[in-house]
Formats: sequence, C-alpha cells, structure tokens
Amino acid sequence: MKFILNWLLTSISISIAAFLIPGIEPYGPAEPWVCFALAGLFLGLVDSLVKPLLTLISLPVTCLTLGIFQLVINGFMLTLASSLSVNLLGAGIAISGFGPAILGAIIVSIVSALLGSVLGADN
Repeated sequence: MKFILNWLLTSISISIAAFLIPGIEPYGPAEPWVCFALAGLFLGLVDSLVKPLLTLISLPVTCLTLGIFQLVINGFMLTLASSLSVNLLGAGIAISGFGPAILGAIIVSIVSALLGSVLGADN
C-alpha cells in the first residue's frame, strides 16, 4: 500500500513539475496521466535501486559542495527515469535538458514532501 501511495504522490509531483517547467512534457501515444504514472513508476524504481549507490559513490563531492551536488544527482535520477520509461515502454516524460531536469527534481521533491506530509505518508 505504501508503494502505491508513493507512486501516486510521485506521479502527481511529476505532473505539477511538467506544468510549471517548460522543458518537461508528457511524451508518447498514451494519455498524459499515463505518461506521468509511468515516469513516476520508473522514478520510484530508480530512486530505490540506483540512487543509493550513486549517492555513496559521490559522497566526497557532496561533502565538498555542502550537499548541493545532491541536486545534480536528483536531476540525473529524473533524467534516467524519463529515459527508461520512454525507451522501454514508449511513453513517459521528455526532458529538454539538464537545467529543466534539476528544476524538475527540486519541484518533484518539494511537492512529494508536501503531499506526503498532508496525507501522512512516510516519504
């Protein structure tokens, strides 16, 4: 149940980021909500499987930049999730560059945290 709630919150957060940032948009023949749901699913998988390893590897750089490098990692995770969903399933989100990816990752994390705190989910 927790996975489904986190998936829903992430999908809503991605749709809000796509609405706010011009470089992020739904991609594929499916309806936009399906594109956001697929991107949310892959973002959840990437965040649970790849992000811990990448965070551990980049720990020295993250310490040197006082945590700012974590924004780059989050942007890369959003880009990776977008790429996987589009290439494997044919639908997802299209990100036009790394700047929109970082801004999108910031918005996704803020909105997910806000929605999670309102709904009582542990993100």
